[in-house]
Formats: sequence, structure tokens, C-alpha cells
Amino acid sequence: MRADSFVLKLTWRAISDEILKKEKNMIVHGNSVSPFVRKVIAFAAEKGVALDNRPTRFGDRSDEWLAKSPFGKIPAFEDGDYVLADSSAIVHYIEAKHPENPLIPTEAKARGKAVWFDEYSDTIFVGQLGMIFFNRMIAPLLGMTQDLDAADKAEAELLPPHLAYLETVIPASGFLIEDRLTLADIAVASPFANMAHAGVVIDAAKYPKVAAYTTAILARPSFATVIEAEKKMFAR
Repeated sequence: MRADSFVLKLTWRAISDEILKKEKNMIVHGNSVSPFVRKVIAFAAEKGVALDNRPTRFGDRSDEWLAKSPFGKIPAFEDGDYVLADSSAIVHYIEAKHPENPLIPTEAKARGKAVWFDEYSDTIFVGQLGMIFFNRMIAPLLGMTQDLDAADKAEAELLPPHLAYLETVIPASGFLIEDRLTLADIAVASPFANMAHAGVVIDAAKYPKVAAYTTAILARPSFATVIEAEKKMFAR
């Protein structure tokens, strides 16, 4: 084989390998009924980034799973040989790798607010109200004891302060920051899909902004397709 032909063959193989690498989708592990997994799926969809979702077994403590998520939480994430856990870390990685169509503001004050709303949704809202969805929807699927009294109490006592807070911070534009869709909207809206699955209905007369806001964000294709699949799963 001539030297120039050999070099051309190696070059083409390198280019082909690079193309294959680029075509391989990122993977998010975990069922989309998790508001955190759904957040990552919607975030990637809004950016136009291809992402494969692979559900996981509840309570998986296998070495393979723990290698992806050291504390066994979902979601976990793979991009080639790169692994990462935690929804907030994952969306920041996706944003940094694919800066086009930015969903995380760069201006200091706006970015601070985006981080706040993401953290608020993940740790405060879901932390206090996740029991509603778990007890009404997930526990029976897993054959676990439901605490419906705890779920009802959370809806009656813990949910209203969150709705009241959000009613005061949702602007006329319908987006929390910069009058456009950002991570803040994706993070805040995602757990409201869980609330809807669990039978929670927002009083539109008392909280008109929250009702309109959550309906509009969750109706976006990035959310709607996933939520429809979840509804079918629960119907089965």
C-alpha cells in the first residue's frame, strides 16, 4: 500500500470515529416521573440536544449503578465515558457543552436567580411536597404502605405557602427570568407535573398566575410528550 493511501485511510478512520462519537447521544438514567429526571429531559429538549432516557430499577444498589450515582439517587448521566449525578450538575454540564440556545443566564443577577429557583424547586418544594406524589402514586406501585393522611395534610398545609410565594414572583411575561424560558422555569414547573398526577388542582381563582404559568410551561413539547407517556404508565 502506498504511503499516501495509508495516511488517507488512517485519516478517514479517525474522522469516522469522531463522527460516531458525536452521533452517540447522551444518556440520562432514571424514570421521568421523577421531577429531577424530567427536568433534565426537558432542559435537553429545549436546547435541541439529543438525549436517551433509560429508566432504572427502584432502589438499585448494584455496583454498576453506584458507579454512575455514588449515593444511588436519580438521575445519573453518561456522555461517552463521562458520568455525573444530580440534575442540577447535569444541566449545567449540558449548558456548558452546548452553549447555543442558552437556558442559564450569564448576567450575574439573572444567573443568581436561576440558581435560586432551581435550588428552591429541588430542595424546598420537592423536599416538603414530594410525599404527596410518593404516597398517592408511587407507594402502591411498589407495594409499599401509603400514608394518605400525610399526603392530604401536606397538600392542605404545606402547598399553599408555595403557591402564594410563586404568585408574587411570576412576571406578566410568564417567565421567571429575562422574559424568556430559562432553567428557572423548567425546574419550577417540573414538580407540578407530579402534583397533577397526584390529583392536586391549583385554585385558579386564588392563584391565577401560578395556574396559568404551570399550564403553559408544562404544555411545551419538551414536557408534554413526556407527561403524556407518564399518564399512560399510571393508567396501566
